[in-house]
Amino acid sequence: MFQLFSYKILFFSTLSLLLQPLPARTIPATLISGDVSPNATWNNFLNFIDAGKGANFSGMSELKKYFHRFGYLQIPNDVVDNFTDVFDDTFESAVVNYQRNFGLTVTGKLDAVTVTQIMTLTYAFSGNHMIGYLSSSDVRDSFRRSFSRWSAVIPVNFTESDDYSSADIKIGFYKGDHGDGEAFDGVLGVLAHAFSPEDGRLHLDKTETWAVDLKSSKSKVAVDLESVATHEIGHILGLAHSSVKDAIMYPSLSPRTKKVDLKVDDVEGIQALYGSNPNFRYSSLMESDLSSDKFYLGSTILSRLSSTY
Repeated sequence: MFQLFSYKILFFSTLSLLLQPLPARTIPATLISGDVSPNATWNNFLNFIDAGKGANFSGMSELKKYFHRFGYLQIPNDVVDNFTDVFDDTFESAVVNYQRNFGLTVTGKLDAVTVTQIMTLTYAFSGNHMIGYLSSSDVRDSFRRSFSRWSAVIPVNFTESDDYSSADIKIGFYKGDHGDGEAFDGVLGVLAHAFSPEDGRLHLDKTETWAVDLKSSKSKVAVDLESVATHEIGHILGLAHSSVKDAIMYPSLSPRTKKVDLKVDDVEGIQALYGSNPNFRYSSLMESDLSSDKFYLGSTILSRLSSTY
């Protein structure tokens, strides 16, 4: 059972296209201030190489949360905050399930290949649910850039896969009632919605006028694909909407608007979940945001809930 993100219902997360942007809905979740130790998650995960049952490493509890977030460690939500740093029987089973899912050699240990794979999420496009007026290469390039923006700030890589059924993130364009319990509403309104991995479906409303180059699109209601993709990937990674208007995770977007650059608010929120990419530096991002005299708290982190469908 997996969580659907949708704008219509509290704690769901879709990007809503509004001719006049409205204030972000208040979400009763903790705001993360960004007091994150840079590279902590990255370095800890690398230290786990060759760890097996019975091992005790500082930070193992964070890896358990990572496995839980993506559905491999299925336990009651109220247990998550009580994870220990011990590599126990339950976690060994989760590692085995993970290795089987990705076709890795099943060792039940955090061997080097498994640890490397842990920091990689795969995505794939539905061959039957695309849009004909945009080339496949243009759509793929838009998503590739969107994934790259998030991987630039966290120690997670995204790789396109040819195997749609086994990909962590499954992308497609649909219209109306398309079988996931969250029907699209036609032109304007709800643009997209997403489920968290390991379900990982990312659906975009096929009735919108999608654009990869707003300058060449004549439609007054054209929707920038890369902007929506960047927003929805944030939801798949675990972020809810932000009340910071300039943030990627702000819940509204005007027609013919390109909004693809992560702000401090987005970065602080996502790094609270995953840690920092070791090559990321705040300096240029901070200068850009602080020049506008803005004060940021991290994007709201969406608590993992039971399934809504």
